[in-house]
Order: sequence, then C-alpha cells, then structure tokens
Amino acid sequence: MNSQELLTKMKAGARVYGTLIISTSPRWPAEVKKLGLDFVFLDTEHMSMDRDQLSWMCRTYSALGIAPIVRIPYPDPHQASIAMDAGAAGIVAPYVETVEQVQALRGAVKLRPLKGQKLQRIIEGVEAPEPLLGEYLQDFNRDNILIVNIESRPALDALDDILAVPGLDGVLIGPHDLSCSLGVPEQYRHPLFAEAIETIIRKARAAGVTAGIHYFFGVDQEIEWGKLGMNMFIQASDMTAFVEQTNRELGEIKQALGDTAKSGQNRIHI
Repeated sequence: MNSQELLTKMKAGARVYGTLIISTSPRWPAEVKKLGLDFVFLDTEHMSMDRDQLSWMCRTYSALGIAPIVRIPYPDPHQASIAMDAGAAGIVAPYVETVEQVQALRGAVKLRPLKGQKLQRIIEGVEAPEPLLGEYLQDFNRDNILIVNIESRPALDALDDILAVPGLDGVLIGPHDLSCSLGVPEQYRHPLFAEAIETIIRKARAAGVTAGIHYFFGVDQEIEWGKLGMNMFIQASDMTAFVEQTNRELGEIKQALGDTAKSGQNRIHI
C-alpha cells in the first residue's frame, strides 16, 4: 500500500495495520512484506538511526508497496522535513500538546517546500497562497500524512483544538507516556487510562481524524478499542516478537529437559 492508498483508507475511516520495525537488516523488508501490512512504523525518537539508514528503509519499504511512517525525534518542523526528504509517507510527532506545534508541523508536511516568513504568514492566516502556488502545494503534498502523538494530560485538555487544525490526518496514542502523565504508570487497565483512550477515540473519529495506538499489552483491549472506532493499529514490534517467541520456545525446551527456565520481564517503554 502506497501513501496515497493509506491516506485514502484513513480518511474513509477504514482500519489500517502496521508494526514497529527496528531491524535495519537488508533481508528484513522482504520478510516483513509477507505480513500483508498497510504500513511500517519507523521510530527515530527512541531508536538510534542515521539519515542514510532512515532513507534506505523508507525507500526500500516504499518500493515493496508498504508505506513508511516515521516518528521524528521531537515535534519540530525541521525534523519533519528531514523525514519527508528521506522518503517517509508521513510523520508522527511525539508528545504534542499545543495547537501551535501542530500548525508548525502542518507547514513542514502539508505546505512543503515553503519555509520562512511566507510559510509563517500562511500558517497564521495573515496571507493566502497565490492561486498558482496554492494549486502547486496541494498537488505537491497531496499524499503526505500528518499524525501527532497524544500522550499527556495537557494534550488531552487541548485535544478539541488540536483536532481542529486543518491537515491533521491522525492522532496516535502513546500508552506508556500517557499512563505516566495520568499518574497511573503502566497500569493499562486502570479506569483513568481506559477513559482517556475512549475519549481520544470518540473525539478523533467525530472530527474525521484517524485514531490509533502503538500497543504491546493486550490484543483483547485493541479489539475493544477497534469496536469503539479506533482505526490505526501499530502492533508491537519485530524486537518484541523475537523476544516473546524465543522466550516461549526455549522455555518449553528447558522445561521438557528438566533445566531451569529463566526469562526477564519484557517491559516496553516506547
């Protein structure tokens, strides 16, 4: 699925599915393609990745028909531009809490290649693009995807205003940070956390914006959220799949052979 197809599904409210890819192995993309994903999630906030690696991954997955969505290191329009230049189908900006942040990111994703004072005046509504420029910008950025992370109490408080920013395509819940901001760290079945998730889903879908989550902690919860209208699912990661599968299989072998099976708790902080 290319960026145009992904964005079309998102705008229609259809469900889209992806996973976090950490491995930069040249063999990995062909294996990932077998999963039938709509997109891959590449995280430069929590993972060490240089610009060459990011560009190679974006362009390789794109060539295989899998849209690459890149989380930038922090909510900065210059970082968004770097990701888009690398070949991202769209970006996720972490820990967004204000309309001003979303507007700046909109400029970097939806109004490329404008910069500087002219871009700022257009964002502020002081100036409108000339007719020819307006047509050019619309065509140039037609398939670019803008998603922001909602992962704090201030973001929840500002959610209505954030969702009203033109050009915002999706909000992605960051469960670990959100649970901490709510004062219930890693308690993903706590009523406060559940209420926040349901509020985000309800408000986002009512605004015509995709509601998604990157989750590791219970497929049953994701199914219930999907029934409530959540339509973007980033399921775990290649790293967690490796750890869980290896732990399970080695545990079975060790138990059957009478050896002590030891495995650490797989705590995810992404």
